[in-house]
Amino acid sequence: MSVKAIAVDPANPADFIEISTEKPVPGQYDLLVAVKAASVNPVDTKVHAGLQKNGLQQPRILGWDASGVVLEVGSSVNGFKPGDEVWYAGDITRPGSNASHQLVDSRISAHKPRSLNWAEAAAIPLTALTAWEALFEHLQIQHAQAGKTLLIVGGAGGVGSLAIPLAALRSKLKVIATASRPESAAWCRERGAELVVDYHDLQGNLAKEGIESVDYILCLNDTDGHWQALSKLIAPLGHICTIVENERPLDQNALKLKSAALHWEFMFTRSMFTTPDIARQGEILQQVAQLLDEGKLNGTLSETLQGLTVATLNAAHRKLLEGHMQGKLVIAY
Repeated sequence: MSVKAIAVDPANPADFIEISTEKPVPGQYDLLVAVKAASVNPVDTKVHAGLQKNGLQQPRILGWDASGVVLEVGSSVNGFKPGDEVWYAGDITRPGSNASHQLVDSRISAHKPRSLNWAEAAAIPLTALTAWEALFEHLQIQHAQAGKTLLIVGGAGGVGSLAIPLAALRSKLKVIATASRPESAAWCRERGAELVVDYHDLQGNLAKEGIESVDYILCLNDTDGHWQALSKLIAPLGHICTIVENERPLDQNALKLKSAALHWEFMFTRSMFTTPDIARQGEILQQVAQLLDEGKLNGTLSETLQGLTVATLNAAHRKLLEGHMQGKLVIAY
């Protein structure tokens, strides 16, 4: 059996090409999955941009969110068998999900929600893990007292679309989101935000609502651009978590004076470094699946493209780079 994949072309990294490889053999903890659908995330376009800048020697298969069917399991795999339907966000150091078949560590995988189809399921893992780890492991908002506030910068994107309802569901915080367009603001309110403000002049717009500071901040875009406002808005002893790397040094003086904390969230850390708690990601995905199946959490799929082809992958990347996505974009194979 051969594997069909769409990969970055080493001869011209700006382009994608179709390739065929031999079926991979599962390692000790691996699942071999027949991929049914994969979503496209900002990390895909960022990795692609890096490859265009730095070049590569061999074709690189991108894509990390996926849903599919288990075909084979490794020798130390527990809880999965051939025929199981699974979902996962994968490992950025391994070949991705823009392929007909993929190896993924079973410990960062979970059984797919029964209530979702392939495309709906593929839209969620990476953003759910990012939101969950940021909110409940770094910011630990589940322990916050009633009356405290959470500001989510970039509420209508993939991560924000899950961070808003998760925060509303599992904390006592008042959830505030940012959005710049009317349709994005409406999306945030539908997801559970109590207040939505335009991120242009963030301090001024919050002040109009009688809010001078916030206790928790989750920054989901442009850390550099928002940093000055976030540093001023964070309350003494507050917490900021960002998922976006900075390109310039971040002035920490305001945080130091307030004894405020800065946290970084990178969803691939556990798989990249094989941390002792790597299986925590599988556990989180199983909890998210249960929330979805119980109707306590809604999916985030907003658009589906059909077919594993160069054309569909190019189209998906173009849509993401336009910067106006609400929810998630998925390619169904």
